[in-house]
Amino acid sequence: MSARKKLKFGALIHGVGGNISAWRHPEIPSDASVSLPFYVQAAQKAEEGLFDLVFIADGLYINEKSIPHFLNRFEPITILSALAAVTKKIGLVGTLSSSYSEPFTVARQFGSLDQISGGRAGWNVVTSPLEGSARNYGRTEHPTHDERYEIAEEYLAVTKGLWDSWEDDAFVRDKESGVFFDPSKLHKLNHKGKHFSVEGPLNVARSKQGQPVIFQAGSSESGKNLAAKEADAVFTGQENLQEAKAFYKDVKDRAVAFGRSRDDIAILPGIGPIIGRTQEEAERKYEEIASLVSIEKALDYLGRFFEHHDFSQYPLDEPFPDIGDLGSNSFRSGTDKIKKDAREQGLTLRQVALRAATPRGQFIGTPEQIADQLEQWHKEEAADGFIIHSTLPSGLNDFVELVVPLLQERGIYRTEYEADTLRGNLGVPIPANRYTLAKASVEV
Repeated sequence: MSARKKLKFGALIHGVGGNISAWRHPEIPSDASVSLPFYVQAAQKAEEGLFDLVFIADGLYINEKSIPHFLNRFEPITILSALAAVTKKIGLVGTLSSSYSEPFTVARQFGSLDQISGGRAGWNVVTSPLEGSARNYGRTEHPTHDERYEIAEEYLAVTKGLWDSWEDDAFVRDKESGVFFDPSKLHKLNHKGKHFSVEGPLNVARSKQGQPVIFQAGSSESGKNLAAKEADAVFTGQENLQEAKAFYKDVKDRAVAFGRSRDDIAILPGIGPIIGRTQEEAERKYEEIASLVSIEKALDYLGRFFEHHDFSQYPLDEPFPDIGDLGSNSFRSGTDKIKKDAREQGLTLRQVALRAATPRGQFIGTPEQIADQLEQWHKEEAADGFIIHSTLPSGLNDFVELVVPLLQERGIYRTEYEADTLRGNLGVPIPANRYTLAKASVEV
């Protein structure tokens, strides 16, 4: 099996966790979200397991009902720069908003991370679903869902243009002649668009992987179109094999329609495997985590997806309330699914809230069962790989020590890194510098 066709893995390092009450578990350091040693240990464990990348999520708005990890956590570029110094080959991917930042600054930040890490940087482009974010950035209103994706598309065009400011061989650095760089290989962008006006050039050169890897995590129609057109990888979430296969085919087909190859974009569903020596032990581990969540906390967590709507005003054991279009301008694909599942399955508000707070994924079982499922999803074109998020620190250890060897034995996972860049290990192409490419076409 070629390196490109083998499974790819990322590790989501999430401090005290994405669960609203997991921080109460005795295994989790209560300050994990702002503990450099915690992040270093997780990143190095993922690199030991030959993972392609570590992934740092982010958000720009909190209130008193936010989950504990969101209340006090590292800014992604900062912690990834620190992790670059203590790792060698694993990719470093961070979330940064295209709705509440400037392209020139972001191009500099990720360009710097790419240089610091030797070509291992990746940017998860998000459009910031939470309306409260606007109030933290002096905005009178939060852009609509479609507007945010329109902004993101132009934003990416600007950022990618800035990353091409310098051709790869522009810096001569000849001390004898005194020539530091070739001026003919430095280029201004001179972008003037609907949302941005950026002259350039950028004061950071391209790294050995050309440009940082672009991730996208939206699953709405706008999100899938942006991913198919611009992304190198997609961090997604599907609850079962059939949904994952449909999403995989949809995004790959859209990429082809935009003139790209199906192999130009990697589809990586996020999963939270819980591993036990027996199925019963795995189930007990899940119940331990789920039991930490009170219904009051679960309602708070559910409300976040719906612009922090107060669900405590509704009866718990009656059908999920009709809340109209609430949620359509935030986590649209996720909130649409929550409402759809509640309607079709006749779920009560209590059931919806507890499911949302501690989702029970399919990947719960023995190492062999987890390996079987991963292999099936990969073989049936539901995933090119997976982003692993472990509620407990031991979860990542279990995956690396118990599941990875099984996948290696089956020949579907690497036994060593193929490259020392993120693009090289993911198997996604290095983008040619547009100006070098234009010169070559003229010469031909």
